[in-house]
Amino acid sequence: MKIEITEMRQSHLDQMAELEKICFSLPWSRDMLADELSNKHAKYYVAVTEDGRVAGYIGMHVVLDEGYITNVATAPEFRRQGIAKALITKVLEYCRSKGMIYITLEVRESNAGAIALYESFGFRKIGKRADYYQKPLEDALIMFLTL
Repeated sequence: MKIEITEMRQSHLDQMAELEKICFSLPWSRDMLADELSNKHAKYYVAVTEDGRVAGYIGMHVVLDEGYITNVATAPEFRRQGIAKALITKVLEYCRSKGMIYITLEVRESNAGAIALYESFGFRKIGKRADYYQKPLEDALIMFLTL
């Protein structure tokens, strides 16, 4: 199936909010995602199928020359098909095109698949945030990539 990576639009919000509920124990609401459309410091990309389904998305915030990945989500039926990899690649291309110096993210300590994916891009673990995640309570690893 062909997937297109595009910038987030209003028409993606309902599906993104549903994907949040599937992927995260404390999901962002549709309104929170909608607010990101007008946030001049936010950049979101969406993976869309030929028939218009949102297969995944990635969000980040930009502060001066730094990027911070806020969310990466892939619908269960599209996992292990390279969608998260394509989304991260798109964000890194954007960061490099803007001359950003580094990018960071947090990930559940138990999320071995995501950690391995981030490491494949050169992210490295630089610390922990104790009890960062809820439902279940878990530490976050802080990961960092110099661009």
